[in-house]
Amino acid sequence: MNLYRILLVDDEEEVRKAIIRNIEWEKLGFQMAQDAENGEDALEKIEQLKPDVIMTDIRMPYMDGLTLTKRIRQKYPSMKILIFSGYDDFEYAQQAIKLNVTEYILKPVNVEELTGILNRVRENLDEEIAQRRDVSMLRRRYLSSLPIIRELFLNDLVQGNVEEADICPKLEEYGVDILNARKLTAAVVSLEPEERLKGRDSSPLQQERKLIPISVRGLVEDRLRDYFRFTSFISAGGITFIAAIDQDSTQTGLIDLLADACKEVQRILGITVTIGVGYSTQRPERIGESYQSAVDALGYKAIVGTGGTIYINDMEPVSRGKLQLNPKDETELENRIKFGTPETIGEAVREIAGRMEDTRAHASQYQVYRFSLINCIMRLMQQYDMDLRQIFDAEGDVIRLMGSGHGREEFPVWLTRVACRMNEFINRRRDNTARQVIEEAKQYIQDHYQEPDLSVEMVCRQLHMSPAYFSTIFRKETGKTCVAYLTDVRLNRAVELLNQTSDKTYVIARKVGYQEQNYFSYVFKKKFGVSPTKYRGV
Repeated sequence: MNLYRILLVDDEEEVRKAIIRNIEWEKLGFQMAQDAENGEDALEKIEQLKPDVIMTDIRMPYMDGLTLTKRIRQKYPSMKILIFSGYDDFEYAQQAIKLNVTEYILKPVNVEELTGILNRVRENLDEEIAQRRDVSMLRRRYLSSLPIIRELFLNDLVQGNVEEADICPKLEEYGVDILNARKLTAAVVSLEPEERLKGRDSSPLQQERKLIPISVRGLVEDRLRDYFRFTSFISAGGITFIAAIDQDSTQTGLIDLLADACKEVQRILGITVTIGVGYSTQRPERIGESYQSAVDALGYKAIVGTGGTIYINDMEPVSRGKLQLNPKDETELENRIKFGTPETIGEAVREIAGRMEDTRAHASQYQVYRFSLINCIMRLMQQYDMDLRQIFDAEGDVIRLMGSGHGREEFPVWLTRVACRMNEFINRRRDNTARQVIEEAKQYIQDHYQEPDLSVEMVCRQLHMSPAYFSTIFRKETGKTCVAYLTDVRLNRAVELLNQTSDKTYVIARKVGYQEQNYFSYVFKKKFGVSPTKYRGV
């Protein structure tokens, strides 16, 4: 059984010891992670331990339980908090309720009462986890979200952002009935933006323009339903259809039905639509290419006009040996250079080079393909402000390799070498950036440690970073939390002032960022083993 972790916060050591000693924690499903003497101490331990439950006294020096609860709620809104109070005060209870405190417990509390409370807390935590793991509930949520998930998947599919091995299983899982077709064809419906509902300005549809795409989509679906298996969704290009062309249907028949749908939309809704029809493909993993060619077909509206279908084959000659760097390959290469290893970079380059070998294309296409790859490399170099001389070979290999009849075997080797150099540069830059950020943070702390309200959030605002990421890299680089580093800076400065000045202890406390002398003394003694006054006397 997994035990829930508890942090106990109380300024009285005997009280903490008594609570820890008298409760059978493991039997109740809990583990006493640690205890803390006050709210300030607790906040630092919470950051390290991430407990499930906080048990805190309401009246403590330096930071009371309500203030601690406010700070916890800001960063850990779901954490369970139990507050002990020796005061039957409605105002305290009211504040606790506003802070969503799990239990408000009046002192003195006995073992039986606390055991009952902990049982309720454990049951509540168990129930929350059970709900998150409840398969039937997750299934209901999944089914209710399925239309959205399906649309997101189909958009990723046509953008080439789905792994090839995942395409067919996902299509089946999401109920998209287009598999095992003779051919697949994408079509994109474009609504002419300047079109108005001529003569029907007072119609409900005119008043609710956002409903027009839904109406158009429905009319096209109705036209295709009896003849083709298909799926439809909204993409960046427009209302998108992927149609399965089976043995008893044809590409020509699909185009004719889509052309008829354009007329129906015009007749019923008074809307002009144009439908781009892409190249067909036999492979589901190439649906993205069919979609892109359908979008490209819509680009010919200025030439052939609007209000009908535009088939890409009618506009552009079919080239079975066409060699192009598609966006998916380009993105994959960039990601490998940014985040990969020499091995994964080599894999990506070999896959790209394999396309060059597999495609029977004119020599000029190989040349353009290499230009596209180098252009991708150059953009990435510009993004990271790389020195060309550090990355490229000095002998003008790029120009030589671009020759139309040269470098078929040399080019992948050269590209791998350049990509690996860039990867090394980016990793070095990333490490240097992290170190630079930490140095800036340290300097900011050195400049502002006198401010009592200095916090991790303030440092992060100065650096324009999220607290979670900053805390991670700060601990990785320094071996301690930002709060611990700030405490060290303040106390080390306090030691200097104790040794070099005759200032009173409370003056030194304020000079190093502590408003309360007692808390300053507590923190000082915790680090050095003696109070500031005794330290000075040593």
